[in-house]
Amino acid sequence: MNRIIKVARMQLINKATFIGIPLIILGGSFLFTLAIWWLVRRNGSDEGLYSGGAQAPMWYFLALGIQALTLTFPFSMAMSISRRTFYLGTVALFSVCALVLSVFYYLIGLLEVATGGWGMGGQFFALQWIADNNWLVQILFYFVLMVLLFMVGFLIATIYMRWRTTGMVVFFTLLGVVVLGIIALFTFGNYWDQFWSCALTWTAAGITLWGGLVALLMAGGSYLTLRKATA
Repeated sequence: MNRIIKVARMQLINKATFIGIPLIILGGSFLFTLAIWWLVRRNGSDEGLYSGGAQAPMWYFLALGIQALTLTFPFSMAMSISRRTFYLGTVALFSVCALVLSVFYYLIGLLEVATGGWGMGGQFFALQWIADNNWLVQILFYFVLMVLLFMVGFLIATIYMRWRTTGMVVFFTLLGVVVLGIIALFTFGNYWDQFWSCALTWTAAGITLWGGLVALLMAGGSYLTLRKATA
């Protein structure tokens, strides 16, 4: 356990990577959104104001998943830290960061509702589709989304560390073929109407459940790949 904690502390040597940059992205997105909303209201509009800007730092976590491996894995190998310990320490640290940010989203969402959308009737944190659920579903939704994006980046990084450029070319080629195949299947099979009808019935709880399962699969795949990776 001590070595796992040491890995987490090693990752936090550059605190800006895990803490500073996500907060800067979120703060900047929020301030720009408020400025735009103010201009809209000054122009006399009384329509509902919505923003997906709260998702901005979540997408950074995809890049964070790549950085968490490529920037520190070689150093950990030089320090004789096992791949298992490095993996557990890194994923544990990120899970804690994701949980803290998820709780922050929920609490600020309550403040947003209490202030009437920051006095302008806007929805930035408390998007109705998510905010209509209980507190647990809201927190888990944000948490799972961030973990999923992190594991996507982490898996891509492990593939690179294991098979280098060849692995990247093969991976993205196969991914493109699979995506194109799915699009072709839905197009020629006339399944798009059924798909969008089904998509409209998705709930935050359902997406949280399936997203969690996908994140677990990616976590397992990245660990198995990392076991054979070289610095």
